Amino acid sequence: MIANMLGLLFRPKTQWQRIAEKDQFSFFSAFLYTAILAAIPAYAWFYGTTKIGWSVGDGDTIRMTADSAAVIVGLFYFTMVASVCVIGYMIHWMSHTYGTDSSTVKGIAVAGFSATPLFIAGAIGFVPVFWVALLIGVSAVSYAVYLLYLGIPVVMGIPQERGFLFSSAVIAFCLVILMAIMGGTVIMWDMGAAPSFTD
Repeated sequence: MIANMLGLLFRPKTQWQRIAEKDQFSFFSAFLYTAILAAIPAYAWFYGTTKIGWSVGDGDTIRMTADSAAVIVGLFYFTMVASVCVIGYMIHWMSHTYGTDSSTVKGIAVAGFSATPLFIAGAIGFVPVFWVALLIGVSAVSYAVYLLYLGIPVVMGIPQERGFLFSSAVIAFCLVILMAIMGGTVIMWDMGAAPSFTD
């Protein structure tokens, strides 16, 4: 797992080739990779919002209560893992359109590996400074998109041109997932999962 993580961060082309060489992907290992890495931003933001806090401008430091943060972070963690699984299924579902054979497990592996920069960047939650989080978040999203465009042609064994179209379709679906998460957040806040703050 650590080799995959470091390889994708520092030697992505070589690492995707190594990943593609595997004939079989284990559901346990693909899911475990996502489940463990998703815990990094979840714990970081729980700690950062309850212990460190943040401030807007020159205002007072704001912290969340531990109970409120636990509910929100639990939902956040579940959403991250579920999103990777859903995107992985869609990668598998779309693979036939682009002339390749895939499996749900391979799709989840590609989605989870591509999301590696997002999970690692989530560690910024330990020090929740808005402009730093925004800068690192945009950089992580950009690198994750790069990994997806780089990895899909290699792992799926298709030409670069077809891989570009495949990856673009996956990105479009990711945007749909993002909109659904934003809508779900509003609904969950109305149902009682809204944050509560401590003095």
